[in-house]
Amino acid sequence: MKKIKNLEKAVLLLLLLCSVTMMDAQTQEVPLKVRFFCTNWGMTDTWDAFCERVKTAGFDGVETWLPADGPQLEEMEAALEKHGLQLILLSAGSGKTFDAYLANFVDNLERAVARHPVLVNCHTGKDHFTFAQNKALIDAATAISEDSGVEVVHETHRGRFSFAAHITKTYLEALPDLSLALDISHWCNVHESMLADQPEAVELALRRTRHIHARIGHTQGPQVNDPRAPEWEGVVEQHVQWWDSVVEHQRQQGNATLTITTEFGPPTYMPVLPYTRQPVADQWVINQYMLKQLKARYTQ
Repeated sequence: MKKIKNLEKAVLLLLLLCSVTMMDAQTQEVPLKVRFFCTNWGMTDTWDAFCERVKTAGFDGVETWLPADGPQLEEMEAALEKHGLQLILLSAGSGKTFDAYLANFVDNLERAVARHPVLVNCHTGKDHFTFAQNKALIDAATAISEDSGVEVVHETHRGRFSFAAHITKTYLEALPDLSLALDISHWCNVHESMLADQPEAVELALRRTRHIHARIGHTQGPQVNDPRAPEWEGVVEQHVQWWDSVVEHQRQQGNATLTITTEFGPPTYMPVLPYTRQPVADQWVINQYMLKQLKARYTQ
């Protein structure tokens, strides 16, 4: 009888262990896949030649504004398909009045989501619009995103509603569905600091980020001349720490993917020499360098 009871206990223990193992397997985190995109800002090639370079370099896709005319759009989409590249679209609005801006913003965003990109990154509103006006734009974007099934994010950018860390914090607190494309280089420039005195605003933005623009800003500008230069080591490290935090938050939130665009810009966003206007570094080389560094850091 004692042997039977011991056997029953062993079976029950085995069943319990199996149950715990199955629960652990079910709750195990899905690995976060980071996908890398290249800006076409400053592109001088044809779409086919550019996409071939992007694919060869190891990018997963391209981030660009939607071409306005049919032939350019057809050329872009054919090149993306030929080279197996994904697409992130930028979108914005314009107009002399807020109502005109809103109508144009909606039209542009509806055109963008109709192309079924991975996501749309919006330059939303103006720094001088009221909270209610910028909220109306964000609400319109949310509605379009829900109707289309295409994710829409809003970039932290000078001149937009999200031009400063403390202002963006107000929107994030008021709008729980608001997601960001983090280009924190702009905030370094706006605040003339590396944001050490605004930890709450920065942390909230990092938690709400779904897309990263991997450009390095500093206290006097939105783009260092060359992130490989030793004088920028501390500034680069601070940006990497912010991006590490975004990646970790995405893992904790159980999201399957995160997108990063290397977005060092061309002259004259890239600093240039006086008189000759020659860039002090090579934009394409730097964006390739950023890709290699971030791929090594965030992919298994």
